[in-house]
Amino acid sequence: MRKGLMTMACGALLLSSMTGTGAGAAEPSAPMPKLRADQQDFFGLYKELIETNTTVSHGSCTEAAARMAARLKAAGLKDDQLTAFFTSDHPRDGGLVAVYPGTDKRMKPMLLLAHLDVVEAKREDWVRDPFKLIEENGYYYARGAVDDKAMASIWVDTLVRFAKAGYKPKRTIKLALTCGEETSGAFNGAEWLAQNRKDLIDAAFVLNEGGGGRTDGHGKLMVETLQVGEKAYQDFTLTATNPGGHSSQPVPDNAIYELSTALLKVGAYEFPVEFSDTTRAFFTKAGKMRGGETGAAMQALAANPGDKAALAIVDQDKMLHSMLRTTCVATMVDAGHALNALPQRAEANVNCRMFPGRTAEETQAALVKAIDDPRITVDLRVKDKPIASPPPLDPKITGPVEKIAAKYFPGVPVIPSMSTGATDGVYFGALGIPVYGVPSVWVDPDGNGIHGLNERVEARALYTARDYLYDLVKALAG
Repeated sequence: MRKGLMTMACGALLLSSMTGTGAGAAEPSAPMPKLRADQQDFFGLYKELIETNTTVSHGSCTEAAARMAARLKAAGLKDDQLTAFFTSDHPRDGGLVAVYPGTDKRMKPMLLLAHLDVVEAKREDWVRDPFKLIEENGYYYARGAVDDKAMASIWVDTLVRFAKAGYKPKRTIKLALTCGEETSGAFNGAEWLAQNRKDLIDAAFVLNEGGGGRTDGHGKLMVETLQVGEKAYQDFTLTATNPGGHSSQPVPDNAIYELSTALLKVGAYEFPVEFSDTTRAFFTKAGKMRGGETGAAMQALAANPGDKAALAIVDQDKMLHSMLRTTCVATMVDAGHALNALPQRAEANVNCRMFPGRTAEETQAALVKAIDDPRITVDLRVKDKPIASPPPLDPKITGPVEKIAAKYFPGVPVIPSMSTGATDGVYFGALGIPVYGVPSVWVDPDGNGIHGLNERVEARALYTARDYLYDLVKALAG
């Protein structure tokens, strides 16, 4: 689940104060020049990955991982540097870990992370075949064009280029391509590696999806973000049960009514305001850039979380509201068993995004207290998920990120942000490995169809991100 939600929201936050002024914004995009030879090679890799279906219903991450392994092997990586993995009960949900050795054994490795699986896409709903890479008007259209096959392709291509050039980094570089990020409750390769093969993925830090850029919709890049922390995803099942009976003789106790009342209480409940180092830095920096009443309120709230007047202003923005607290929202309801019978059971899914450091059990207890009805049970849909752990704003990471961004995104601010969504980074954070969602491709205000119809990426955004991330990996690898 991308992750670019924060990128888009950051751009929207700043857009009103920056559009037309040129403040901190790159000039409108020029046409994409003819591809260089190395870019043509990358396009072939990207196209192959895009056109390998990796949906949970009909696709195979195992096949996609094998194709990427073949690319790496052809570039010069040895068999002992490539570890394919899958389980017997999930043969199509496999992945790949590649290890590119460094020269300094005293330096702990770095890990490049990307997921191979994509959200479902029905051909009848799309204008174009979602599993054929199609170029139109400077954009590449396909499912996964951004999320997350852009980054997966760039990471594989980076190691291919290193191998072909004979590059010898000081720090060992690891790459993990995993499956299951897009489907809660499915087999998750990142979780499996963290629990079963920590030796393969142990690292000083992880570079992941979650950052990125946002345009004004007219070719001008407004902002790039560095994701430093994210919320943890958790679904809860709310259930009301009743003996039921004939609908011609209704009684006050009705499972649907009881569940409805509980959901209204969930909808009215607000979790308390919280700040992390990342969100405080974001509210301060973005507030100054935005200006106006909201900008001033953002800065005031960062300085004093108890400022109720500032909170009332900031909470009017749904993205800012979500950055300040845990949020829970009803997303699905299933009730009753017949049109002419009283309901025996009513269930609802409540989706929560928990502020870093908050546990599922804490959130469950808060929901139970808010509902205050013993007839309603509140159960975790997926147990034992790790707590979101925010990484530090480490200048050894943020420094190179910002310095190289100035080269590829001149005049564009890089803002640290906390994602209100979630990624597989949570499994590595649970191991004590800091995870950073680095700046990458930019998207337009409509989100470029990520998770929706006709997903696309601007060609210039893809190739610029490729060059940026290549240089960033080199810098961080010493």
